[in-house]
Amino acid sequence: MHNLALIAGLFALIGVAQQAIGTWLVARFVAQPAPALREFPPVSLLKPLCGVEPLTELALESFFLIEYPAFQLVFGVHSSADPVLEIVTRLRARYPAQDVAVVIDAALHGQNRKISNLINMMPAAKHETLVMSDADIHVPPYFLNRVVAALAEPGVGLVTTLYTALAGTPHLATAMGANQINYTFLPGALLARRLGRQDCLGVTMALSKTMLAQVGGLQAVADRLADDQVLGRLVLAKGFKLTLAQVIPATTVPEANFKALLRHELRWARTIRALVPIPYAASVLQISLFWAALTVAASGGAWEAWGLFLAVLMARYALARRIDAALGLAKAGDAWLFVVRDVVSAMIYVASFCGNRVDWRGQTMTADAGKTAPHF
Repeated sequence: MHNLALIAGLFALIGVAQQAIGTWLVARFVAQPAPALREFPPVSLLKPLCGVEPLTELALESFFLIEYPAFQLVFGVHSSADPVLEIVTRLRARYPAQDVAVVIDAALHGQNRKISNLINMMPAAKHETLVMSDADIHVPPYFLNRVVAALAEPGVGLVTTLYTALAGTPHLATAMGANQINYTFLPGALLARRLGRQDCLGVTMALSKTMLAQVGGLQAVADRLADDQVLGRLVLAKGFKLTLAQVIPATTVPEANFKALLRHELRWARTIRALVPIPYAASVLQISLFWAALTVAASGGAWEAWGLFLAVLMARYALARRIDAALGLAKAGDAWLFVVRDVVSAMIYVASFCGNRVDWRGQTMTADAGKTAPHF
């Protein structure tokens, strides 16, 4: 038990060290000077939609408010009965000067319904430069300037973005989801990139039509659960770079209960585990308060172990506040929320090894190295 306490304590300190490095990288990323954009190619911005969630109208409106010389918004749904069309109609009336196309097409081209939606939308995209963005993303007015500037860099084939979380409900589960994105995912993603990973994050995927055709089009990822990661790998395999635009939009966290949150995060966890099993296995070190709590238990409640637990808790909270300050986010919740968050994270981590099935908008799929298979 003494050795277990020592090992758990070491893992807790490693987790805090990772968080500290990631937090420094977040602050450094934000402080970089904005790239200058010399040319402004017209852009087709594709928004696949499905249903209405908290803040959907606010998120979609942020795209109508983008400040860029020439861009087209293409919205796509599978059904004319989708209630999100009412929001699109209101926004079009509110911003009549915006170039907007709406595609309603129920055709499926594979198991991934989002990609099927995008394939249906492609004929309506008028411009060579494509930006695909999720429905729940909130962007600043300079979003396209930063994305197009990154895409214009020599050798770049695909551009993606980091993202923060915007709570869509006042529920504790929503706070837990936002905590995970802002204080674990965000610094972790930058740390992984620093170590050589080039992940494509599906909230934003920007590339040219020519580049997309070179990798087989969207049909190449139509049967993949992790379509973003697979598209990124296809671009890298062609010898091009996958880079981050210097803009960090926000994604809505809509889960109003823990059941929905666990289902959503389990899908993430099993997908990542299938794609990058070794880095995912090592990610257990990020759950630093779990290891600190195990240190207390294994030591029989020794005061040194309790001191470590409190130090880890305070460090996590202080680093979160540093991220808040760098990104201009609302103040991190009370420190005890980090304890709850790590309990949930530990549950998700264990459950991620107990199967491959995931739920995605009511569709059951299988996570397997980026592939999908339906289950009925």
